[in-house]
Amino acid sequence: MGIDTAKAGPEGGKPDGVAISLPKPGVGGTMSVTSALLLRRTEREMGSKRLSRQMLSNLLWAACGVNRELGPFGAAGITAASASNSQEIEVYAALDSGCYLYDPGKHRLLLVHAGDVRSMAIGKGQSGMGAEAPLRLVYVANLERFKTAGFQEPGLDDPEIQKSYYYVDTGLIAGNVYLFAASQGLSAWFHNCDKAGLEEKLQLGKSRRILFGQTVGYARS
Repeated sequence: MGIDTAKAGPEGGKPDGVAISLPKPGVGGTMSVTSALLLRRTEREMGSKRLSRQMLSNLLWAACGVNRELGPFGAAGITAASASNSQEIEVYAALDSGCYLYDPGKHRLLLVHAGDVRSMAIGKGQSGMGAEAPLRLVYVANLERFKTAGFQEPGLDDPEIQKSYYYVDTGLIAGNVYLFAASQGLSAWFHNCDKAGLEEKLQLGKSRRILFGQTVGYARS
């Protein structure tokens, strides 16, 4: 799958094959959680200014990055809780250069589709809002992760219970993104997405469910 390396990633970052390595996330110099909560809000109008690669790295780590090598049930721990630490929610970053899967374990982006799918990462009736924003996150439930969770709690294989889990777990990640955005002077907006269009474009397979999107960028100047 080809990719325009002149535009790949924020600020023209070049991929290593089909992967883009992210710099080590910086966790210092941020405001308190209380201050971020006071500033947390939904802002739908954003400009086209790109996020630096460091900012994208920090944002993705805050969303669901690894924060400890040993978490519940023998797996690594991440910044967002999940059912039986299954970590079933995958985060895809839709940039102008393509759509990438965030790999928390190696803190990198894996190319999934080389085209710009940001217009699909939002509901059809909302396409005009935040249209210039540099980043749209897409939240996808990988149902296979439930099968390999370290603790097979009762109901973990029940489709309706799975649905309740992956909706809640998506919200936990989206909440992290909102707080990170507030702490960094970014705008954020959690919303629906064109599920049918993205399913056709990304071809993620039958075990994955495209759920929601979240737009992140700088306020329009």
